[in-house]
Amino acid sequence: MDWAYLFEISLTGIASGGLYGLAALAFVLVYKATRVVNIAIGEVLMIGAYLFFAFAASFSLPLWLAIPGAVLGTGLLGAVIERTMIRPLLGEPPISAFMVTVGLASILVGAVEIIWTADQRRLPEFLPNKPVMIGDAFLAPKVAYGSLAALVLIVLVLLLFRFWRGGVALRATASDQGAAYMMGINVPRVFSLAWVASAMIAAVAGIVVGSIGGISSSMGVFGLSVLVVVIVGGLDSVLGALVGGLFIGLVEALAGAYLGGEYKLLATFVVLVIVLMIRPYGLFGTHEIERL
Repeated sequence: MDWAYLFEISLTGIASGGLYGLAALAFVLVYKATRVVNIAIGEVLMIGAYLFFAFAASFSLPLWLAIPGAVLGTGLLGAVIERTMIRPLLGEPPISAFMVTVGLASILVGAVEIIWTADQRRLPEFLPNKPVMIGDAFLAPKVAYGSLAALVLIVLVLLLFRFWRGGVALRATASDQGAAYMMGINVPRVFSLAWVASAMIAAVAGIVVGSIGGISSSMGVFGLSVLVVVIVGGLDSVLGALVGGLFIGLVEALAGAYLGGEYKLLATFVVLVIVLMIRPYGLFGTHEIERL
């Protein structure tokens, strides 16, 4: 066995897994706070990438304006989704909100195809192109720097939710909504915060993913891998999202290198089935999670 090649493939998989972990964090954030399974996370990620494309390519804004503009715009979309589609369903069976997000995914794809068509497009270059070498292993620069940006954002988000007042309120609501109400926390506002923060995190993931492989109306398929990640890691576990992302990224890279690219998705679903057979609530998930 060529150990140098294995090391290089593993590094690429772990780096790609960092992007999965970032998108999975956006998914878990909404689920922990509101118990809504947002199946449209891949499409929200896509909207962030297309907003960046619009600001940077169509309106020729500088990157330091285009990226924050796309992130804030996607956050606003998250607030609108929560206020108009999710909040009216509070108290309804979980399947109701789940089906709303299924419909939302189709709406977002249709909107993108109406505005930008279904053709694949390239985002403006903003990641460094300098090759990255770790020992004798080569990492594609966009993947390496993209995963580094994802890691920095993940750490920043975790610090915010650990020390920022809004983050503390979100964690309290996620732990026990009834107790949060009694402590004077505005739970509906926390729900909005969760959706806004989730959409903004997804936008960053979309911009990075789009810069690596281009953007199209089929970017939502990325959300399928993210869904596998969060189910493997545990729907309500931030640690599970990060570990699951790295693990699934590694599995995909090894399957693609040794079995062929067409087996990557198959390998991830085999892992999913095995994990669910052993731990139905995921590697780090709470035992009491209700499955849809």
